[in-house]
Amino acid sequence: MDEKSVRVIQSLASRSGEAAGPVTPRNTPTELPKESSSCPICGGSGWKEVRSNRERRVTRCECLIKTQEKHLRNFSAIPARYAECEFHNYGTDFNQGLAAAKITLERWAEQYPLDRTGLLLVGPSGVGKTHLSVAAMRRLIEKGIPCLFCDYRELLKRIQNSYNPSVQATELEVLKPIFETEVVLLDDLGAVKPSEWVWDTVSLILNSRYNENRTTLITSNYLDGPSAAADGVEGPRRAAREETLGDRIGERMRSRLFEMCRLVQLNGRDYRQRFRAALSR
Repeated sequence: MDEKSVRVIQSLASRSGEAAGPVTPRNTPTELPKESSSCPICGGSGWKEVRSNRERRVTRCECLIKTQEKHLRNFSAIPARYAECEFHNYGTDFNQGLAAAKITLERWAEQYPLDRTGLLLVGPSGVGKTHLSVAAMRRLIEKGIPCLFCDYRELLKRIQNSYNPSVQATELEVLKPIFETEVVLLDDLGAVKPSEWVWDTVSLILNSRYNENRTTLITSNYLDGPSAAADGVEGPRRAAREETLGDRIGERMRSRLFEMCRLVQLNGRDYRQRFRAALSR
């Protein structure tokens, strides 16, 4: 490759600030932090020359791939509590149901984006729904796909806080990354007591992502099932009845979820209780 061609590639790379690879969604981070120009392979351009017989071409340098992955990890906002969640350190405790769920998530992450259908993980607290979801996110980030972790309760608090005149962020600014990031994990859906405002907010988020064909991972401690009203359960039977996902988010949004996601059920003992029991021995 002649010197003029090298200068052209370096100029284009420095102006665009975008990494080659998967197409990133609109208005998600594309400008990567500039690394030191001390890379001995590409000299900081992010591109390296590859020779095959007499043919010469350029491809992404390993330093650019690492920079992109670092940037996407920071953007993902994965909490420190889940920073080390991987498929290899998810314990199934010889539970066939949990092992099957792990295989489903791992296979989904490997095949994405060939299949952009989301996943809805439901099951009791402490069976590792968030662990598996974050592990899948990390696998996608390694492939250069923008992902965002979003705690359902924290999101609602941030939206409500945006109504305070003294707060700088607007509701749109809070929701914009959730609307536009390619893959979003909405963790602990249904954790907040339902109200008209909550239902409207859930509807806005899910409908916006559905209409833009964006992929959503969702976890919930509430098992799938129709609401009491849809089931015709009233009076004392309703009070004694265990709440379902339909009760917590409404039938309309429950129906929309199954247009967006495949259901993955996890059943097992709460690992937190197992851990505390082991310490007390």
